[in-house]
Amino acid sequence: MKSFEGNVVLVTGANSGIGEAAAAALHAAGATTYGLARRQDALDAARARHPGVRWLLADVAKPTQIKAAVDRVVAESGRLDVLLNNAGIYQFGPLEESSEAMLRSQFEINVFGLTFATQAALPALKASKGSIINLSSAAGHKAVAGASIYGATKAAVESLTKSWALELAPLGIRVNAVAPGPTETPGIDQLPIPAELVPAVKASFTAQIPLGRWASADEIARWIVAVADPAASWMTGHVLAIDGGMSLT
Repeated sequence: MKSFEGNVVLVTGANSGIGEAAAAALHAAGATTYGLARRQDALDAARARHPGVRWLLADVAKPTQIKAAVDRVVAESGRLDVLLNNAGIYQFGPLEESSEAMLRSQFEINVFGLTFATQAALPALKASKGSIINLSSAAGHKAVAGASIYGATKAAVESLTKSWALELAPLGIRVNAVAPGPTETPGIDQLPIPAELVPAVKASFTAQIPLGRWASADEIARWIVAVADPAASWMTGHVLAIDGGMSLT
């Protein structure tokens, strides 16, 4: 029997990168897996790659949309056991060049959206005594010049993780975070910087990683699956750094 047999999982931002790898891995582990995307074209492409995952359209930053998505999951599958709050964006830049739009968009998705999704899922997670996994980042606990706004959103995620772990433990709900270091995902090549500067930016991050390389999305997904596993029933309030030692530098 697969470890997630009979479990229902919802992954936000599941159409690419770590979210896509995690949704595929959870489905392979036996979970009935729902993936959320906020754009129809991205959802259609992800469905073509992963037909076994059930796909829903929703923007986590819009409470009514994420609530409707969670309600549909529960209506179709009768329960929800794991919420993976993966949806997030990152924009790097010095403080002087950080626009209002840059601040608002990152907090709206990385912090507000994560909170809205968790609130929407709470009734079902109470019933199942389920698990919440939040995606943080090495930047959530390591100072990174030029990424202060993104880092601040992930520091908020880590604080929320620990506070919710205390608050929800009496309800039987576990809350943990996985904090990856630099990971090869499509987003890194879509940063709002000149394309010719991307290799230098990537090299500057690589230089901070003792293991000397970036992670693959599949490597991070393995740890998400491990934290979500029902057998990890004694683990809550933990921020698991999967960063090649970057947090130590």
